[in-house]
Amino acid sequence: MAMPLFDNALRQLDEALKHVKLEADTIELLRYPKAVHSFAIPVRMDNGSLKMFKGYRVQYNDTRGPAKGGIRYHPDVNLDEVQSLAFWMAIKCAVVGVPFGGGKGGVKVNPKELSKLELERLSRGFINAVADVIGPDRDIPAPDVYTNSTVMGWMSDQYNIITRRHLPAVITGKPLELGGSLGRDDATGRGGFYVLQALRESLGVKEGATIAIQGFGNAGFHFARLASEAGYKIVAVSDSRGGIYKPEGLDPKSVYKVKHETNKLEAVYCEGSVCELVEHKKVTNSELLELDVDVLVPAALENQITSENANNIKAKVVLELANGPTSFDADETLFSKGTIVVPDILANAGGVTVSYFEWVQNKAGYYWPVDKVHQELEDIMRVAALAIDEKRSALACNMRTAAYAIAIDRIGRAVEAHGTHSFFMDEVSAK
Repeated sequence: MAMPLFDNALRQLDEALKHVKLEADTIELLRYPKAVHSFAIPVRMDNGSLKMFKGYRVQYNDTRGPAKGGIRYHPDVNLDEVQSLAFWMAIKCAVVGVPFGGGKGGVKVNPKELSKLELERLSRGFINAVADVIGPDRDIPAPDVYTNSTVMGWMSDQYNIITRRHLPAVITGKPLELGGSLGRDDATGRGGFYVLQALRESLGVKEGATIAIQGFGNAGFHFARLASEAGYKIVAVSDSRGGIYKPEGLDPKSVYKVKHETNKLEAVYCEGSVCELVEHKKVTNSELLELDVDVLVPAALENQITSENANNIKAKVVLELANGPTSFDADETLFSKGTIVVPDILANAGGVTVSYFEWVQNKAGYYWPVDKVHQELEDIMRVAALAIDEKRSALACNMRTAAYAIAIDRIGRAVEAHGTHSFFMDEVSAK
């Protein structure tokens, strides 16, 4: 049975604390969420019935700035998951140095079972439930699993209706026409690609390296597209129904095109509107994780690599585009095998980084060209990746622990700037 996500997160924190000297105040603050909001969302269904959906919003820590984090719609959403993701968001923002804390939201729902009108009512209902606890300088939601720019547009509009003000900075990941940022659609996958490029020499990843991607959604596709264009070989991809494997390599753009047109994952090559099916092998998500490839990219959900399958992972590098795909015990196993895990709090931080750019643009009322977005993102991801790699070497630890060490040190310094036990006791001792 998989460890509860929040227990996993705290074990990661404890491991990092072995390498960082922090005030007791900071450690105490990092172990508990600042606020947990749990509520029911009433939705009038298309058939006239009323249905209630369970919703959550957790604001974990806002020491370095407003809480920031996505909202996911998924049947398995629960408080343990949302609280853990909010914690990781606080760490992630500190890793890349953006001035946000950590937050996360979710609704327990299968969005595929809702009509578009029901989905809109649910999205507006979520904002009705949290309008008093979010805001441009308090807590800024964004898209996550099974939410997108359209959903964010509904949510932003509902907040404006409630507050009777136009405040685009309350939500990021919005449509461009409603104050969204260019470059937000591929930010998570692009950020992960920039990290791989920055670390490729240190990781020993050569041109033409083979890559398998579990989770061929937005982040997985854009990472695959950029990696393929850069000369890497994408040999396997999967979605919730299973995957495809072709050792000679897949064309990510063609596969993605057919997936969206037919809802099927097939190995194809397309020229214009003509697509040709090519020979490939069907694999399960579990089998994909254990393929003999150079780089494995978990880009789906949590707890995919655990103590049960960690010894079977053959990839030299695991780059986490999903949140929490590797358990604490699996991390230790992979480290002992010499497998390098590029952690989620670095690898998928491109999304929150470009969300930060969107928030800045909304605040200023001035919008950047896409080239500037890409360049600013690459600069931030490269600097963060190289700093973590240097810390990993200095501490002789895995990359996740190095990332945590940098992040909690930054949060700790922010806490100390407000005064801690040592600061106040020094004054008492002086008297």
